[in-house]
Amino acid sequence: MNLSHEKSDGSYKWYVLGLGSLTHALVVAMPVMCMPVLFNEISEDLGLSLVQVGAIWGVASVSGMFSGLVGGSAGDRFGIRHTVSIACLLAGVAGAARGISGDSLTLTVTSFIYGFLPPAITPNIHKMCGVWFPGKRLGMANGVVSAGMALGFMMGSLVSATVLSPWLGGWRNVLFFYGALSVAVGIPWWKVRSSPDESSVQEGSRVSLRKALPHVGSLRSVWAYGLITLGIGSCIQGSLGYLPLYLRALGWAGPSADGALATFHGVSLLFTIPLALLSDRCGSRKGILVIATVMTIGGVGFLSIADGMMIWVLVLLAGIVRDGYMAILMTMVIETEGIGAKYAGTAMGMTAILYRFGGFFSPPLGNSLAALNLGLPFVFWAGTAALAFLGLYFVREHAPG
Repeated sequence: MNLSHEKSDGSYKWYVLGLGSLTHALVVAMPVMCMPVLFNEISEDLGLSLVQVGAIWGVASVSGMFSGLVGGSAGDRFGIRHTVSIACLLAGVAGAARGISGDSLTLTVTSFIYGFLPPAITPNIHKMCGVWFPGKRLGMANGVVSAGMALGFMMGSLVSATVLSPWLGGWRNVLFFYGALSVAVGIPWWKVRSSPDESSVQEGSRVSLRKALPHVGSLRSVWAYGLITLGIGSCIQGSLGYLPLYLRALGWAGPSADGALATFHGVSLLFTIPLALLSDRCGSRKGILVIATVMTIGGVGFLSIADGMMIWVLVLLAGIVRDGYMAILMTMVIETEGIGAKYAGTAMGMTAILYRFGGFFSPPLGNSLAALNLGLPFVFWAGTAALAFLGLYFVREHAPG
């Protein structure tokens, strides 16, 4: 083993982990979460109704339903670095294309096309954690890349409408800007070298979808994880897309409404790594997810009747566990017997199918309930989160590390 490979046992893996976190922030999270806070400006420009906004917000989940599986399998088959690099490039081009939309139809179509790309990246980032940080540091590594996601969500909701749009000259240029960032992040991925365990990486990279899919699909726990992500994904995707519009309808100023969304992601960022580390040490990741599900249901559900300071309290309650939840869940997927780093991309891609399905139907269906009562959508989304309890019941947990 030469000096460069010896170095990979130390500092280089932290560089790869940092690049994965940065990719989650700049390529996956910010270009997505900018949309809820830009919807008010976009709606005025294109003349969109609330239901059309919900449909546009949810349509990317349709295209992303199977791209997570394809992207994850591509990482298993061809390797992480090439898959992520190409996906970043394509995500940049497709994300920028949303900025040329002239009406509801074209924005729906470009959002649908863009929706193929970010879901193909995330399974590979978590697979990278399984390759470079096996064992007792796996939860921590997944927490770091999930914190990158939380940081991107927070910054996207905080600066896109109030800072970038005035500075760059409108929502279209904001989307062009994020597209350029995605392309730039994809470049260093092409040069990332293999992990220290070269043989393991090569073995994992040769697993075809035709071989991996029936193997992973035969594992009951994978479908349980899918049910969990269906419930949580429906709840989070719907409520986050609606929250800024809901608060504006209550009379909140635009910066305050956007700030509530940024606060949700900010508190998630603060707690993601601590929750992941706690799951490494306490011996029961499943127990933490049960508590986190209760917090999500309570935080989202009671938004339907809250006002004033209580809204901030509930936003904090639900936000604390948002990205930590997914970090722990992805760690459990990798630790499942029969999966490991070898099949991690395919397994996480399969669970993403139900996550994206929930993200598709949840926003427009929930938004349509606002015609009856502005708070009713939150009750609906809290109900969908309860599906996670059923999935957790069927999960067979393995001890961390």
